Amino acid sequence: MKRFRNVFLIYALTIGCFSALMYWIVLSGRKLEVGRNVSFPANQTSQWMEFLDTLSQNLAHPLALLLAQIITIIIVARILGWVCKKIGQPTVIGEIAAGILLGPSFVGLYFPEFSATLFPIQSFGNLQFLSQIGLILFMFMVGMELDFKTLKNKAFDAFIISQTSIIVPFALGMGLAYFIYLSFAPKGVQFLSFGLFIGIAMSITAFPVLARIVQERGIHKTRLGAIVITCAAVDDITAWSLLAAVIAITKAGSFESSVYIILLAVGYVLLMFNVVKPFLKRVGDLYPSRENMSKPIVAIFFLTLIISSYATEVIGIHALFGAFMAGTIMPDNMKFRNILIEKIEDIALVLLLPLFFVYTGLRTEIGLLNAPFLWKITGLIILVAVTGKFIGSALAAKFVGQNWRDSLSIGALMNTRGLMELVVLNIGYDLGVLNPQIFTMMVIMALVTTFMTGPALDLINRFFRKEPSLAFKEISQISKYKVLISFANPEKGKVLLRLANNLVRKMNSNAAVTVMHLSPNNELNQVNIDEYEHDSFAPVIEESKILNQKITTLFKVTNDVLSEITDIANKGDYDLLLVGLGQSIFEGSLLGRILGFTTRIIDPDRLINTVTGKEKLFERSPFEESTRMILARSEVPVGILLDKNLVKTDRVFIPVFDVKDAFLISYAQKLISNSGAQVTILDANGQVNNSEIKELIRVIEQNAPNHISLMKQTEIGKDILQQQDLMIISLESWKRLIEKQTIWLANTPSVLIISENRSSGQA
Repeated sequence: MKRFRNVFLIYALTIGCFSALMYWIVLSGRKLEVGRNVSFPANQTSQWMEFLDTLSQNLAHPLALLLAQIITIIIVARILGWVCKKIGQPTVIGEIAAGILLGPSFVGLYFPEFSATLFPIQSFGNLQFLSQIGLILFMFMVGMELDFKTLKNKAFDAFIISQTSIIVPFALGMGLAYFIYLSFAPKGVQFLSFGLFIGIAMSITAFPVLARIVQERGIHKTRLGAIVITCAAVDDITAWSLLAAVIAITKAGSFESSVYIILLAVGYVLLMFNVVKPFLKRVGDLYPSRENMSKPIVAIFFLTLIISSYATEVIGIHALFGAFMAGTIMPDNMKFRNILIEKIEDIALVLLLPLFFVYTGLRTEIGLLNAPFLWKITGLIILVAVTGKFIGSALAAKFVGQNWRDSLSIGALMNTRGLMELVVLNIGYDLGVLNPQIFTMMVIMALVTTFMTGPALDLINRFFRKEPSLAFKEISQISKYKVLISFANPEKGKVLLRLANNLVRKMNSNAAVTVMHLSPNNELNQVNIDEYEHDSFAPVIEESKILNQKITTLFKVTNDVLSEITDIANKGDYDLLLVGLGQSIFEGSLLGRILGFTTRIIDPDRLINTVTGKEKLFERSPFEESTRMILARSEVPVGILLDKNLVKTDRVFIPVFDVKDAFLISYAQKLISNSGAQVTILDANGQVNNSEIKELIRVIEQNAPNHISLMKQTEIGKDILQQQDLMIISLESWKRLIEKQTIWLANTPSVLIISENRSSGQA
């Protein structure tokens, strides 16, 4: 304490002395102003106006304006992306919609003054350059996500389907260009350039969006998933090579004039594959892991990206092709590529890419389509795009031997255009090949064809009466005690597995344990999905070997983790779903305590529940939102573990507060039979006198007389609770204890909260 006082005294003296010195300097400096025409505000009012004027200038400063734009863009893009995620659509749909919403089609139309203040025309240049940096990083990742080994193994069928899915819509697009050239091509633009851009826009496929759809539908490891991913990869390589040629022809003015640019581009590609790629491979072999990949090594790869983009921009085939090519020549080691992707993914996808969507939206003026004729042309564009891509891909898939369901599914997936379409359209717009009207029509086509992918797949599966998943079918027919464990963190998965093992250890073939890990589709990329799955399950599988517990693993990428958990539990007809208690981002924090939050500040799920009248269901629940949603949707018993370093279940404590808690005795019986637990039943409200509960306890006493004991008292001492390994309590009783804020809850061991209801959908 004395040391603290001395330090504080020295601190106060230092601050005081030097503050006085600075004040004296200021007073002395004012004497120097004499004769220099220094003016001061005459009164307090003019000082206030001067402050407001300075503040206004600061707000209009290019940097402040850009930061305000970025904040607005990210917030709106995330909100609309979340909405699309909730309705089963790719988040890219919401981000594209956010761009259109913030552009002249909505904000500019209904709030022109706000739009002019936040997005003045003179600020477009900053947004464009930042968005181009985001696109360069994104195309670099797209190139790295291509696995050429996979392409070699499945080349024939994928090549036929992919090339057909390009040539058919390309030809139809050029045919469409013939009919709309006179009405929509900008003056001075040759038909060749216009037709080539319409054709390439019709034939593009969004490889990243398609890959995520395949992952979230759980078909990435099936034959269909492998074929369609390979088709999209081949399509990507072909389409970007064609785009480079189209850009060269457009800039040169004719095919003959573009020969020099194309020859330069071919030389560039040969140099990249024959000189740069072997060099990068040697670097990757020398520094293969995260630990020895230093900043200078990372700089080599980013410098390769920048030089490659610069080279293709100078050649005349656009910087994005160079970024794509740089990604494809990265070392083939998937772990190595994943390290690079992790370094740039968040900044590219979360921060910079939404700027591109909004920049596109600012150029998209739906108000330009102000006549029925223009909307008919838009419909014709969509029809040509869907016919060429969907029908072309489906017929090609059928031709190479796929069944009709898989062929149509391939067609629906290859028809996904997403972000890649916007890239092509913006290039065409920048080159002056597309005017604002046709640009807007094509943006609408990109939205429609991407949006229809999910519903089209659902319709195809329904039409062909797709059988339920074999895994679900087998699991639901098993006449065993079935436990489903859902974990996010592998360490929590190990704890839940130990708990499940204690419930079923000696049941042998009469029990089945499924361990499940679900991942949001926006957190994974195609490169690291297998590695991520392996790393997620490795600790749990190792723990199962130690416990000698046979398990079935289930991994899935999904749009909605919470809905998927309960759907799998309900379809599998499990006897118990075990989950860990999720943590709120503000729970236990200073901000949380000050503001009184126990869940997220902005909780979209809660907002929806409020609107739909479901909020009251768990308004007093002591759980954070994700746990409440699982309880609300589950038709099977849910066990929620509040883990306090649970290692064993030798001593188990079960408080009985109500007759409805009788079902807890069955869990006591399982723990006693399978792990030899010592169980203490607390008769908190005299409910054990109930004949049903007494009979259940009597049966256990007959079979294991030294393993169950009854305690009749309302107050529990701290010492008794601290002797226990686990407390099992019903959901309703736990809510009651939380509402009463019972003091002894702070001294409980790990707690397993169990809901009983199996049919109503409410816990």
